[in-house]
Amino acid sequence: MCKVHALSVPSANAPFERTMIERRELRPDDVLIDIKYSGVCHTDVHMVHNNGGYSQFPMVPGHEMTGIVEAVGTKVTKFVVGDRVGVGPLVNSCGECENCLRGENMFCKKGMVMMYNSVDYDGNITYGSYSQKIVVKQNYVLQIPDSLGLDVASPLLCAGATAYYPLKHWGVGPGKKVAIVGIGGIGHLAIKYAHALGAEVTALSQTMDKKSDALSFGADHYYATNDPDTFSTLASQFDVIFNTTSASLNLDAYVSMLNINGTFVIIGDSGKPNQFNTLSLLMGRRRIAATPGGDLLETQEMLDFSAEHGIVPEIEVIHTNQINEAFERLIRNDVRYRFVIDTSTF
Repeated sequence: MCKVHALSVPSANAPFERTMIERRELRPDDVLIDIKYSGVCHTDVHMVHNNGGYSQFPMVPGHEMTGIVEAVGTKVTKFVVGDRVGVGPLVNSCGECENCLRGENMFCKKGMVMMYNSVDYDGNITYGSYSQKIVVKQNYVLQIPDSLGLDVASPLLCAGATAYYPLKHWGVGPGKKVAIVGIGGIGHLAIKYAHALGAEVTALSQTMDKKSDALSFGADHYYATNDPDTFSTLASQFDVIFNTTSASLNLDAYVSMLNINGTFVIIGDSGKPNQFNTLSLLMGRRRIAATPGGDLLETQEMLDFSAEHGIVPEIEVIHTNQINEAFERLIRNDVRYRFVIDTSTF
């Protein structure tokens, strides 16, 4: 076993504490990673607060990280010591069901294993990347291109994949008119990717406060959703709308902005029931869909695409001592646009 420093919460809503955790001994197909940076995701807040009712404590959050390979198991062929690597939310799956064999491990029928707050197949609870080191099976580790800094690459392992995958899945590209709802940790990356893919991009946010940011990220247009005229102005305009927020929305109002055969894609989960009028869909043969982040191959594709097009998140790097303050600010949406923990500050 390898003992490492970590940031842990002992119970729901409790403040973070510095603690020590054990990482397993290397198995033949394992990679030991010296974590350099760990992104702070809004999902971490939900888990620490036990908003879904399934959090397990003590908990070490974190599911988007970058680092350097420190050691490899005897059967590892994909990585060598010194490689720049990253790991996202998924750290294990059965590898045998039809979904895994198709490369869609996030839909594993046996149940995917997440980086933290999950029970691995050996029965142990997983601990996340708010720590110094982690041991992960080689198939769930990704290469970080040399042109991407490890600090800015860290949020790409979750936020980047979550933004990129649905854009590719719904065929965003030249000739497509898309809207991005929410200019936050995922939304600002979705604007950058949609622009790089060649689409006409409209950014939608509650107020005009983020207009200059959104336009600098590549949005062609910007509208405030607190203005009721926005919905009439943009009626039947879009091929796809991507909702990156966790807010409860008036779905009928947003669906009305879809053109015929348009799709409203839910990326951010409010955790609350959504309601809509069936007529909103019937009148344009429209659809409402939802998706998690991308699979492992698409996440690597996203990293390579980000390097090629110079796409990185806007980040604020924090000391481990600032984690409680960062969570408070994240709850207030007081970050533009992603916190990243520098794990050298343990």
